[in-house]
Amino acid sequence: MIVLIPAYQPDLRLAELVGRLGHHRVVVVDDGSGPPYAEMFAQARRAGAEVITLDRNRGKGFALRTGFAHIQARCPGEDVVCADSDGQHRVEDIEAVAARVRVSGAAMVLGVRRFTGRVPARSRFGNAATRILFRLITRLAVTDTQTGLRGYPARTLPWLCRVPGDRFEYELRLLLRAAAQRWDVEEVEIATVYLDGNRSSHFRPVIDSARIYGPLLTFAGSSLLAFAVDAALLAGLVTWTGHLTASAVAARLVSATLNYSVNRTAVFRHGTPAPHRTAAPRYLALAAVCLAANVALLHLLSAVTGSLVTGKLATETGLFLAGFAIQRAFVFRHATTAPPPAGRATAGHDTTTGAMAA
Repeated sequence: MIVLIPAYQPDLRLAELVGRLGHHRVVVVDDGSGPPYAEMFAQARRAGAEVITLDRNRGKGFALRTGFAHIQARCPGEDVVCADSDGQHRVEDIEAVAARVRVSGAAMVLGVRRFTGRVPARSRFGNAATRILFRLITRLAVTDTQTGLRGYPARTLPWLCRVPGDRFEYELRLLLRAAAQRWDVEEVEIATVYLDGNRSSHFRPVIDSARIYGPLLTFAGSSLLAFAVDAALLAGLVTWTGHLTASAVAARLVSATLNYSVNRTAVFRHGTPAPHRTAAPRYLALAAVCLAANVALLHLLSAVTGSLVTGKLATETGLFLAGFAIQRAFVFRHATTAPPPAGRATAGHDTTTGAMAA
């Protein structure tokens, strides 16, 4: 097992962590920290780490991929546990994640914090918001979506190197891809440690939150775009023709075609797009059901509320969640890509081992 530590402008805690991990091989990636921090990395080398130095700051995701590629080339067959450099991950927690990777068939093992005790407000609320959104969109229940303590079996290294994302969004994208492939993601509970109010964190609340939530919101963005097109066309066609049913059908045909194209090529694409021969018939069947439901609900709710706009909003809200879930789970479903996890996801949370899967 190899411990991979991405580090940007670290302090003495980096060398201290490396020293306590002396019985493991440790790879540290200096993410362009610059000359003022050269001594910190020199101390890490003296403590036993192999240090890879990037010429400029590229972001945590880029540093992790650099480390994964290095380990894959130099140490094939070795599992990897990623830890942060700021002292928030205890050696015993790193060991617990490593032990779980060795015996688990999961594609990913997360060291998850329970956020009890004195936790900075931005960390507590930020993680809660991401956890809720992630569960709603992917159905994968992850306690701590932003944890930096993660274990990966050796077979996943080629996949880890292919997933895009240079900064904090990279780790969330790994979870999104794993959820899309329905791979096992297991959890091990770890201590919640925040030092000096988490001042050592290089997380930028506005910029990096946008990067993190971006991949999540793209799942919903296509449906919102189709809704906007559908609503605009419906309003225009009803005004022009005065016929609600025909207008709803025409607007839905246009918006559905747009939604299918965007979802197939961007939203639910993981590698190559789902083939038309399977995705198109499934989408057409779903569109037919949604169209019938849309027309029926639109007539009913418009009559009940006395407003076409209110009826349209209520109709689309009701159909949105069901349509998205079916598209994700059935219409654009991909076969599992290499490297396949040893186990498949099963619902539930194992409180003994900390295993959780979708």
